[in-house]
Amino acid sequence: MSTARLVVVAGVLAATLAIPPQPAQSAAAPQVRVDQVGYLPGEVKHAYLMTAGQVSASRYSVIDASGKTVLTGSVGSASRGSWNSAYKDVYPITFSKLTAPGVYRLRVGGGAVAVSPVFRIESPQALYGRLAADGVTFFRTQRDGSDVIPGALGRKPAHLNDARAALYQIPHYETDSDVITDTRLTRIAGPAVDAEGGWFDAGDYLKFTHSTAYADALLFASQRALGPAAPAALGAEARHGVDWLDKMWDQRTKTLYIQVGIGSGNEAGTFTGDHDLWRLPETDDADTSSADRFATSHRPVFRAAAPGAEVSPNLAGRISAAFALAAQVDAARHPRRAAAEYRAATSLYAMADTASPPDPLTTALPHAFYPEDTWRDDMEFGASEIALAAQQLGRPSARYVSEAAAWARSYIAHDTGDTLNLYDTSALAHADLIKAIHAAGNPSGLAVTAPGLVRDLKRQVRTGATRSAADIFRAGGVYTDFDADSHTFGFLTTEALYKQAGGDSSYDTFATDQRNWLLGANAWGTSFMVGEGTTFPRCMQHQVANLKGSTDGSRPIATGAVVNGPNGTDQFSDGLGDYQEGMTKCPASGDPYDAYTGHGSRYVDDVRSWQSSEPALDMTVSAVAGAAFQLAAQRG
Repeated sequence: MSTARLVVVAGVLAATLAIPPQPAQSAAAPQVRVDQVGYLPGEVKHAYLMTAGQVSASRYSVIDASGKTVLTGSVGSASRGSWNSAYKDVYPITFSKLTAPGVYRLRVGGGAVAVSPVFRIESPQALYGRLAADGVTFFRTQRDGSDVIPGALGRKPAHLNDARAALYQIPHYETDSDVITDTRLTRIAGPAVDAEGGWFDAGDYLKFTHSTAYADALLFASQRALGPAAPAALGAEARHGVDWLDKMWDQRTKTLYIQVGIGSGNEAGTFTGDHDLWRLPETDDADTSSADRFATSHRPVFRAAAPGAEVSPNLAGRISAAFALAAQVDAARHPRRAAAEYRAATSLYAMADTASPPDPLTTALPHAFYPEDTWRDDMEFGASEIALAAQQLGRPSARYVSEAAAWARSYIAHDTGDTLNLYDTSALAHADLIKAIHAAGNPSGLAVTAPGLVRDLKRQVRTGATRSAADIFRAGGVYTDFDADSHTFGFLTTEALYKQAGGDSSYDTFATDQRNWLLGANAWGTSFMVGEGTTFPRCMQHQVANLKGSTDGSRPIATGAVVNGPNGTDQFSDGLGDYQEGMTKCPASGDPYDAYTGHGSRYVDDVRSWQSSEPALDMTVSAVAGAAFQLAAQRG
């Protein structure tokens, strides 16, 4: 949980452009930071020169694959600021005149001498299409149950016993901990629950409806945005997710299940949890240890509320949105399946406890795993997607359009402190409510208008753009907080949604800068998405990747995984802890990114670092959606 290309080129290219796979080790050596995946021909292109002190008269050259200089220019003369005591100045490099497709590097000379990693100039389809497809590949790696895809990491069926899982009461936890204080788990009498399938949430093997619903909704939305151009695997993964959600929502008894497995064991030490063990998932069903039973072979299932009782509105809203998005995608070609998905969406939406939501909201066990505190956005999301599904299926939509507008107005009045990520779905809800309003004939008397929703989308984009303008590397996210990467990819989606809804392309360069930051044009000189660029996470806190993958960036890797990224230095104040029994040590020694800690932020690529190097569904789907919506926007 969020707590969570290697390009084959000609020999001459390898000889002239190859760079070491790890960051430079000399703290004072000048560094050039670029988007290691690449740039689009017509967009503004930014890079950065990091130096130990003030320099002047620096110039850059762009070198192509044959070693020929194709463009020259001056490095910006004014430093954007000091990053840390080792890198006291960061100078901008703008090379937008480079438009020809190809593979290049930047070479800086004069006041400082440095060479960048390689990067490409390529089409939107090549750049964004690859990011979206690779992000989907990570979801395939995360599959649980019998329907797994071996892939590069040799995945095998796992947790088949989840098909006959027992239901348990929600346990009690230590304050600010996932350690259970109860001496035993208390079983709830009744039939077994079929919880087999779905996706592992992060680097562990827990499964949550909260994060699965968010991820699945964005997968379906991405598929819808790309249409026929969507990778085939995208639709298959979205289907895999909704099939599991359908198991978690029992329409007959009106019961919502929220989690499979427990994080840690109990204080008394009588049973272990998922996080107490480091192993491959296919070994769990055969684990006969009594102490390990709840972590491995007999994983407990927990529900949101008693059968027929109302449920936390954040869950009701986002899960119903996932069902309704599935119905939209299926409406034309699979109308019977779409009708069933529509029924699932409306039945769960009707069970939302909006009069007296639980405090804290129901997300995961413990709540601190995913500490969401807003729900009106989720209710708007659910109602908006149900309205669109109803319109496509020829059903009345007026009620849901009206309710979505009411929830949007309430969100704007109470909850506008965040932007698109696992904890705020309003951007997609707003954009789709605008579509539903237009499809309904722009009825009067709604609680919000389409222009009002466009204004709030702009507010969200402007929030990031304002931060970006003041940041040394033009980052719009807050890299001293958790989920910096998810928020930053979220800006790609939100900017595209705003441009589509409002016709305003003035934030295009902001979106480009966010992609650049995520894929290498940052202080650490790394892409935060596995397999993208030259330098990317190699030591994730991910059990399958750690035990079956490489630790040096060579194949096999967990392609497409997005890690949390930089985090506040205070999150590392107690160190990274000891290696867990069974872990493959990674990195071999030291911290290759330590020299780039700055501005209260640190990034650690270490298997022990849940703070910055654990991947998760929500972070990776943000990359899929960001790429898909940007590509759709490029196509107009």
